Amino acid sequence: MNTLILPPPIAAYFAAEHNPEALARCFTAQAVMKDDGHTYTGVAAITAFLAKASAQYNATSVPLDIQQEGDLQRVRANVAGNFPGSPIVLSYRFGLERGLIASLEITA
Repeated sequence: MNTLILPPPIAAYFAAEHNPEALARCFTAQAVMKDDGHTYTGVAAITAFLAKASAQYNATSVPLDIQQEGDLQRVRANVAGNFPGSPIVLSYRFGLERGLIASLEITA
């Protein structure tokens, strides 16, 4: 069985998915996240959204693969939780900067 090797900030993001304090340490101060038609800027806005989504959907994400797309790392992950259409495979496009996540876009 092959083990998926993720860059440290991306691995930390998936490991911390239900821990807002740990998630906050994954992002740069000015990070931008796009999900479900909304944009969140800054660590406080991003972690508030992720904490709310975690409480509402109780979703778990299992990374399936990673690919380089220009300056971005695209991770496809199987996401299961309390939401219509679960489970679903989502794409996470990470922009990394100085060992942290500077941008993240989540799409179906």
